[in-house]
Amino acid sequence: MDKLIVHGGNTLSGAINISGAKNASLPILAASLLTEDDVIIRRVPDVSDTNYMIQILSALGAHVERSSGTVRISAQTITHEAPYELVRKMRASICVMGPLLARLGQAMVSLPGGCVIGDRPVDLHLKGLRAIGADIDLEGGNMNMTTPNGLVGTEVDMRGKQGPTVLGTDNLMMAAVLAKGTTVIESAAAEPEVVDLANFLISMGAKIQGAGTRTITIEGVERLHGTEHTIIPDRIEAGTFMVAGAMAAGPEGITINRICKEHLEPVTEKLIESGHSVEFNEEGSSVKVAPASTPKGARIVTAPHPGFPTDMQAQFSALYATTPGLSVIEDTIFPQRFMHCAEMSRMGANMKVDNGTAVIDGTDKLSAAPVMASDLRASAALVLAALNAEGSTEINRLYHIDRGYEHIDEKLLALGAKVERVKER
Repeated sequence: MDKLIVHGGNTLSGAINISGAKNASLPILAASLLTEDDVIIRRVPDVSDTNYMIQILSALGAHVERSSGTVRISAQTITHEAPYELVRKMRASICVMGPLLARLGQAMVSLPGGCVIGDRPVDLHLKGLRAIGADIDLEGGNMNMTTPNGLVGTEVDMRGKQGPTVLGTDNLMMAAVLAKGTTVIESAAAEPEVVDLANFLISMGAKIQGAGTRTITIEGVERLHGTEHTIIPDRIEAGTFMVAGAMAAGPEGITINRICKEHLEPVTEKLIESGHSVEFNEEGSSVKVAPASTPKGARIVTAPHPGFPTDMQAQFSALYATTPGLSVIEDTIFPQRFMHCAEMSRMGANMKVDNGTAVIDGTDKLSAAPVMASDLRASAALVLAALNAEGSTEINRLYHIDRGYEHIDEKLLALGAKVERVKER
């Protein structure tokens, strides 16, 4: 296993490019199973989650070629059984359920198990698929699914206790594109990654309206054809580096290229509210972020898109750890997602977490300490905190950050940070 050593106190400058969105790539890769024709997907990030998904597609019988961010998939002959050894490594692998049911009329996928940031049940996925005609038996840790009468469109409400489900919306949308009749998804997730999947399916011949709103209407078609598609920029990676600019850049700031301005509005709003400079180019494809001379805290409450993303609250915890005054972060989607606070407290941060809310009293300076990454976004938060800490911070379990950030050490080095990836003995 690798660990990252971050030598704090260096001023960031320069520019980087943002990779394709991990959370858009995974369902789009899965959706390639819906056609026998070749599919070409560009800007697929080289992260462990996409690598696992490609392994799952290969295990299902698809022929996959990957080169420099471009993935070509030929799924002429596939099987319905996704192996547990691969599924257990990544929860998002359950998004093969919808495509397998639609294409083959059956699927056997292992339950993904628990998650370090709390229980993330698949009940909404199963509710949606059952509504359009799937029979599902849970046995021996597997979800065995068949469609004895085919998939038939209907109206399905996908609202859960914490709001809409992104992967649940994806799964139902992918199954419904080949169902008979019309499927209406109410309380659909509206995230940009859902829109990107819809655009990919439309380019394959699907008939989908309303993606990006709470109601998505899908009119089933007989078959889908091959296509070429470019993945949208990763808004969470972009947001993470925007926070890095606010925390550690010089007065000239850092420039973050290959982004989408409209996807970053909640992050932009909070950075500006905290006093930092955020300037987009005219096309909204590039942004310059520079730190405030007198930063101030803020209150954040996470919410489904277009609200503040839960995937950014850990990074803002790092920002507010050294921002004067009190800041409050409440995560309404994953209330248990504050394990990074205990690790940052080891670095001198003043944070109190209770019932899904962190109260942060900004301190002048953090100090280096050995810390442990607990999940993907917590890992990013610890890297950000380490940039501002005195001394050298050792971040263990780096495999968490490699799940969703493509070459983060190389990008930090390009901005002038002093970081090194070290193999653990």
